Amino acid sequence: MTEQYVVGLQDIDETRIAVVGGKGANLGGLSRIEGIRVPDGFCVTTDAFRRIMAQARLDDHLDRLARSAPDDREAIRTLSAEIRRIIEAVAVPTDLAAAITAEVTRLGEQGAYAVRSSATAEDLPTASFAGQQDTYLNVIGPEAILRHISRCWASLFTERAVTYRRRNGIDHRTVHMAVVVQRMVTPYASGILFTADPVSGNRKVATVDAGFGLGEALVSGLVNPDVHRVRDGEIVERTIAAKERALYALPAGGTREAAVDAGQQEKPALSDAQVVELVRLGRRIEAHFGRPQDIEWCLVDEDDGAGDGADAGFRIVQSRPITTLFPVPETDDRENHLYVSTGHQQMMTDAMKPLGISMWQLTAMVPMHHAGGRLFVDVIRRLGAPASRAGLLDLIGKGDPLIRDALETVLDRGDFVPSLPDEGPAGPRPGGAPAPIPTDPAVVTELIERSRTSLAALRDGIRSKSGPALFAYLMEAFEEHKRVLGDPLSMQAIMAGMEATWWLNDNLQEWLGEKNAADTLTLSAPDNITSEMGLALLDVADAVRPHPEVVAFLRSVGDTAAVEDAGGIGFLDGLAELPGGTEARDAIESYLDRYGMRCVGEIDITRPRWSERPAALVPVVLDNVRNFGPGAAERRFEQGRQEAYKKEQDVLARLRLLPDGERKADETKRMIDRVRTFVGYREYPKYNIVSRYFVYKQALLQEADRLVRAGVLAEREDVYYLTFQEFHQVAVSHQVDEELIRRRKDDFRSYEALTPPRVLTSDGEAVTGAYRRDGVPDGALVGLPVSAGTVEGRARVIHDIAEADLEPGDILVTAFTDPSWSPLFVAIAGLVTEAGGLMTHGAVIAREYGLPAVVGVDGATRRIRDGQRIRVHGIDGYVEILD
Repeated sequence: MTEQYVVGLQDIDETRIAVVGGKGANLGGLSRIEGIRVPDGFCVTTDAFRRIMAQARLDDHLDRLARSAPDDREAIRTLSAEIRRIIEAVAVPTDLAAAITAEVTRLGEQGAYAVRSSATAEDLPTASFAGQQDTYLNVIGPEAILRHISRCWASLFTERAVTYRRRNGIDHRTVHMAVVVQRMVTPYASGILFTADPVSGNRKVATVDAGFGLGEALVSGLVNPDVHRVRDGEIVERTIAAKERALYALPAGGTREAAVDAGQQEKPALSDAQVVELVRLGRRIEAHFGRPQDIEWCLVDEDDGAGDGADAGFRIVQSRPITTLFPVPETDDRENHLYVSTGHQQMMTDAMKPLGISMWQLTAMVPMHHAGGRLFVDVIRRLGAPASRAGLLDLIGKGDPLIRDALETVLDRGDFVPSLPDEGPAGPRPGGAPAPIPTDPAVVTELIERSRTSLAALRDGIRSKSGPALFAYLMEAFEEHKRVLGDPLSMQAIMAGMEATWWLNDNLQEWLGEKNAADTLTLSAPDNITSEMGLALLDVADAVRPHPEVVAFLRSVGDTAAVEDAGGIGFLDGLAELPGGTEARDAIESYLDRYGMRCVGEIDITRPRWSERPAALVPVVLDNVRNFGPGAAERRFEQGRQEAYKKEQDVLARLRLLPDGERKADETKRMIDRVRTFVGYREYPKYNIVSRYFVYKQALLQEADRLVRAGVLAEREDVYYLTFQEFHQVAVSHQVDEELIRRRKDDFRSYEALTPPRVLTSDGEAVTGAYRRDGVPDGALVGLPVSAGTVEGRARVIHDIAEADLEPGDILVTAFTDPSWSPLFVAIAGLVTEAGGLMTHGAVIAREYGLPAVVGVDGATRRIRDGQRIRVHGIDGYVEILD
């Protein structure tokens, strides 16, 4: 095969990323779009780069770079600088230099050129790498061009480029560098066009940033640009900046910064007509590439010799995907849609894999849409109908006020949500009259027994199924799943607990001035499977604590990465060889028998369960061994029960002193009994869902193993990147699209970096709600109060329970807490999360354990540093950072 070292832009399209890098491929694609002017030029290909790298002999340096710790900035800085010096010192081979010089001569040897890096992992749909490699402007003469090409090759190893690749999981050896050499454009004005609003994500709003002179001044932050926002061909907003400085090309090469003439500084760099014309060109480019674009443009007011044969007008010098936008769910219509995040309701905002998404869609009670690895519910029809609107907003507002505020923001605009007729009579308003079921613990007992019976039938029925018969059986099982989940008696029991909570909070605040009194009245409520799970791990610690060799062994397990990589299952066998190890192993296995189907992010069936990776629990067990004494679970539960009883007696006594006090006390007593009867059951349906999911998963993984043995799949986890329906087809046909799986893996990695919005419009706008509350101290972080009390302590910012290292008095700060986090709750003094609402799992368990908690604190894990002292105000809903 003959290497190709130089190729003209006119011979390139977007498919040739491996040859000319992302920027070069996009420029080649741009040059093929009718009406888009791109300065003439050529690419020095990745074949040339590989030849230079072979001469540089950098294998040892790259090995050292790969072994360096991601946060060791000094090591990365030193190594990357050394690699750059070696690359720049390599002489460009004679034949390669001749090929480059011939292209420069063809375009004009004395002309000015832009020499621009174009890496193979640059300007891609999932990672833009914007600003990570170098660009040189106004380079004149073949010798200078060759020197700057070497600098571009070396810039693949700038500190920022190396760090960016590590953060995005990209191997340094898999990335190669091409170099774009283009005729220099000397513009009157230049800037950036985003074909979607880069802040809100709105795909119908384009943003144009414009300044005088070369665009590098704007990109580098030297000047504040004019900013125009354009929608449907009209400028809807503009800000004209005082553009005091600009960057200009020098006749002999290079650039200079200069002051803009005082009379020009506050004049628009573009006329309104030019702004609209530029956006029209941008929409054409966006349509060509099939996604919103970040476009660098120049405006010349006469033929500047750029080699494109055109007169005055716009030149496009770069276009890359906007990779920070959250994707929009796909629909088959052009109507407006308004999506609410399921993850914020389920306390799991991480990206999900395709199998997990499709399984949740198949078992959910309402239609689910997906985008960016997350699930959403379209609420536009319920918002559009007056009868359902108030109830929806009230219910959502009790759960997450930020979602309610965002929905009301969209409603107030008056032009997005259609006015729809009522589809039927309005249901009872949430918080109104309690559901007509008796306050009887036997109701909960019956519901739990129904769930257990259905689960047992599932386990029995699925045992013999494989191949297509398994998938047919699962489709029937999903219907039973939804029947159990939608059991009217179960829904009534859940609502009875919630309505009683609201009744107590509303009336006791009105009558006694008590805020969130139900928080204390529900302590140690019976039948709460999630709080029982946390307390049960204290019992496991009791079985471990008396045996020093077992404790030491578990510490070694927690410190051994190889155990975690292997799933962490083998250590259970190792326990039996130690004094007291059999007792400890039996306690752990008993815990896993009851709770092993749980894990962080458990709504995604592809997440490893505790039964599959029990080592994840070891740090929590060790914290409990260190921080608690024997019998802590029973003492803690009894303490909560006594506190609830004392609160009940206090409230009832105070009520009887009021006018009409006996009636108020009697009503309150009935509601206290009702809330304690039903509030714990709120957690059981989720436990049942996750129990069923683990049965589904075990059967599906057995099927995946059969396909691996048959040579159809490379590895069992590949099925995680197929939907349930696609997995079914593979089981039938014994054929799999390996490229689809590879692409889905890449997509998933990109989705992990995205932050899902609570509310998303079909225009792509992420609508942000706000807490509209007075009396919050300056600098405090505002959230939703969900569990009463005030506590001060050390913040522990934790993203995975396996990283837990807690001391008494610590306050847990994390993104979300689904039920799997409850084992940590016994060891903390307070809770702060980014997601959550009044009735989400973390809030329910925080109240159960009496932990002051504030949820829905935007950016909490970023704004609070690990180890800082903070104060959590669980009644008023804010967090103070004390140092």
